[in-house]
Amino acid sequence: MARKARSNDASPKTETLPEPDFPNTGIARPEAIPGEDDRDQALRPKRLSEFLGQQAMKDNLQVFIHAAKERGESLDHLFLIGPPGLGKTTLAKVVANELETGFVQTSAPALDKPKDLVGLLTNLKKGDVFFIDEIHRLKPAIEELLYIAMEDYELDWIVGQGPMARTLRIPIQPFTLVGATTKAGVVSSPLISRFGITCRFSFYVQEDMEAIVHRSAGLLGVKIKPDAASLLAKSSRGTPRVVNRLLRRMRDFAQFAATGSKASTAISLNVVRDGLDRLEIDSLGLEKQDRDILRMIIERYKGGPVGAETLAISVGESVETLEDYYEPFLIQVGLLQRTPRGRMVTSFAYGHLGLKPPTRDTGNGEGFLF
Repeated sequence: MARKARSNDASPKTETLPEPDFPNTGIARPEAIPGEDDRDQALRPKRLSEFLGQQAMKDNLQVFIHAAKERGESLDHLFLIGPPGLGKTTLAKVVANELETGFVQTSAPALDKPKDLVGLLTNLKKGDVFFIDEIHRLKPAIEELLYIAMEDYELDWIVGQGPMARTLRIPIQPFTLVGATTKAGVVSSPLISRFGITCRFSFYVQEDMEAIVHRSAGLLGVKIKPDAASLLAKSSRGTPRVVNRLLRRMRDFAQFAATGSKASTAISLNVVRDGLDRLEIDSLGLEKQDRDILRMIIERYKGGPVGAETLAISVGESVETLEDYYEPFLIQVGLLQRTPRGRMVTSFAYGHLGLKPPTRDTGNGEGFLF
């Protein structure tokens, strides 16, 4: 159950809910490792001016927040879409800080019964930000209760049973719902239509990732060389959560290397290279399992196409894990493509793995397009 706290210091306190179990917790995976968010609190921006990257989205939010504050109204409901680790939860807290209101955090799996949602909504103060993570996992009964709350700021509650049953309309304070999801396609259309503002996160560009590295290094009190920051940013999948995780590990490697000597504890290019080699992470941010998937397609299935179920069995993962945790980034960086016939690697994948693409024919005189 989430706990709500109001504060005037622009740093609302919330109770962090347990993270769901993920099938893979490799260091370069963008999903949060249990307990990691607590360690990351010091690195998270508190204001839009501190939030690096996603510039167009930030500029629009700045306008919407400013207008809502001038009118003395709650901000329109906000829908955040994007892969794990890009800052959806952080942005929700930043919005609450900018609005100077309370912040209430929960997740869809934690809302087991309608009364759980009613208890949270009836305790909201005017203008509060109510954040629901993984909103695509809401149960139908809870989602329908949320419709009226979002539109009319009221709750329908049935009292009594049988012929004596009646519906009570419970008024609640105007609030801003911030829903976050990694699977926008699973969220129902009626729910999506009730959000007035939609923000879609994209993977961060190299320049923004380097800025995040330097900012986080400053907050951690560790020095990092520009070339080391560049390589670290390049190896972090365009994901702030991953780069902060790797930065802490590089700090460990630098500290260990300097133990018993007068060497500097600053993170150098050699420290990052050695650290990434030890963690089996390459320059694109691929881990050993990512490369094994590509090699499996190349060596056993001649580059593809191969079906998702067959590939999942071959690499010892479930289809859901393959499709949700491995394929998105491989497709994003151009190493893998999905076709109607199955998964196929690209010529870039051959080059990245140091292999030569084979020349093949489709039977009509045209080769495969890699």
